[in-house]
Amino acid sequence: MHLLLQIPTIISAVLKEKKFIANLVVKESISGIISDNRFGVYSSKIPSVYITHQLNVLSGNSTWLTSKIHQKILKKFNEIWVPDVISKYSLSGELSNIQSKRIHIKRIGVLSRFNSKEIQKKQDVLLLLSGVEPQRTLFENMLVKEFSNFKGNVLLVRGVLNKTEIKVPSNFTVINYLLVTELEKAIQQSNLVIARSGYSTIMDLAVLNVNVLFVPTPKQYEQEYLAEHLNKKYKIPFLNQKDFKLESINNFNKKGKFKSFKTTLPLNLFNLFQGK
Repeated sequence: MHLLLQIPTIISAVLKEKKFIANLVVKESISGIISDNRFGVYSSKIPSVYITHQLNVLSGNSTWLTSKIHQKILKKFNEIWVPDVISKYSLSGELSNIQSKRIHIKRIGVLSRFNSKEIQKKQDVLLLLSGVEPQRTLFENMLVKEFSNFKGNVLLVRGVLNKTEIKVPSNFTVINYLLVTELEKAIQQSNLVIARSGYSTIMDLAVLNVNVLFVPTPKQYEQEYLAEHLNKKYKIPFLNQKDFKLESINNFNKKGKFKSFKTTLPLNLFNLFQGK
């Protein structure tokens, strides 16, 4: 229902994007478009690419409808680039598994801004928060309460840009937001990372090959599916937010690692734009 109520806003945004892109292609002599999940960012006059891992859109009982609508949008693009691998090691699982002659799909490998390197461990646990409110704050409050009696040291990265402060136990270090280099270092310095199971986060942690415990955002079907999929595929542990307890941590520490992934974007992908 929440998704259906958003449809007028989505349609309005798509129409604005299409108008803007039509003018931009002419004005700037654009030779190609790569759209990161933007429905209206394409042109029938030049090669247009859409990047997504979610060919099937999970939305509970309406999954069949949201997936069908999304796949209809995908047909407007020349190619669909899926950030995942072609093998039994797929990170996205059924989310990117469709058969269609009218949708031209290319799997381009795992994409991450990070590179794995050996770094000495500094903190026992990294709490890496992200996502929409109010769930981000609810999860933050839960974690602070649960880790108040934790014997090790904890780094809390809140994932917020505001300057508000929160009260935490003495074993906590709190940072509101980290840029790429600092975040990469913080993750690799941690014995255990607790994070949401959003796909970008999954790809980053897969490349860094660290110990992970996923806690999917409640009622976000994609995150819930990905957490279950990665548990079956890689034995990566996860807990539902309502079941999260501190005593569970010892059971998961050092047991949930991905195989080693690297970002190796094939440059021949851009042949699509040559001569246009």
